[in-house]
Amino acid sequence: MLAAERHRHIIEQLEQLGSVKVSKLSEQFKVTEKTVREDLEKLEEKGLLRRIHGGAVLESGGEDSLLPLQIPNVKYQKEKAAIADKAIAEIETGDIIALDAGSTTLEIARRLGNMPLTVLTNDLLIIRELTLKDQIRLIVPGGYRQNNLLIGTESNEWIRKLNVHKLFLSATGIHLEYGLTVFTEELAALKKVYMECAKTVYCLADHSKFDRGALITFAELGDIDTIITDAAIDESVALKYENAGVRMVRA
Repeated sequence: MLAAERHRHIIEQLEQLGSVKVSKLSEQFKVTEKTVREDLEKLEEKGLLRRIHGGAVLESGGEDSLLPLQIPNVKYQKEKAAIADKAIAEIETGDIIALDAGSTTLEIARRLGNMPLTVLTNDLLIIRELTLKDQIRLIVPGGYRQNNLLIGTESNEWIRKLNVHKLFLSATGIHLEYGLTVFTEELAALKKVYMECAKTVYCLADHSKFDRGALITFAELGDIDTIITDAAIDESVALKYENAGVRMVRA
């Protein structure tokens, strides 16, 4: 079993049980306890768990779930609403925008006025919100349904042909070393395609996403034009990213 697959299984078990033991993981994965401890150390570095004697526990303080979005995450709803309002202020009549899948981008769709606009998205929940707004031209790529998302390699090739003015992007974690991360290759691939065809890229991330890293990096910090976060972000954390050259906007 590859390390990335072990890491995913560890996070899944932590989500279900709240804790894991080195000895049981060693037996389950058929690897040495030393290998498991190294796995836990790497996941701790990414802010995903906290090691304890003989195992690890799920790190608290972040999103309710670090796994791919299945239903909207309602934690930090007030902060996400503020971020969405700040993002909407960047949208102009006639823009072509892309809304990546996520709970904060869903909040944009809910709060966005009925205005002449073209919106590209693969999130079925966002699609449901925008179909009620008749002045918005909705562009939906093909693909197969995975939870509330439409994904597929053929639709990615079609998206590459499009010209997007502004992309509003989500991420599971943002980290100085690991960049912007998610847990699945399918989501990472789609986010990369969105970024390829976008003139300006905004990342929307509440304060809990910082100094955390998931399994797969889909972008470096330098690939993002602006990160919009909320006012609850620790000043020292914000300063650290700004000193690294990241343009930070706080809602």
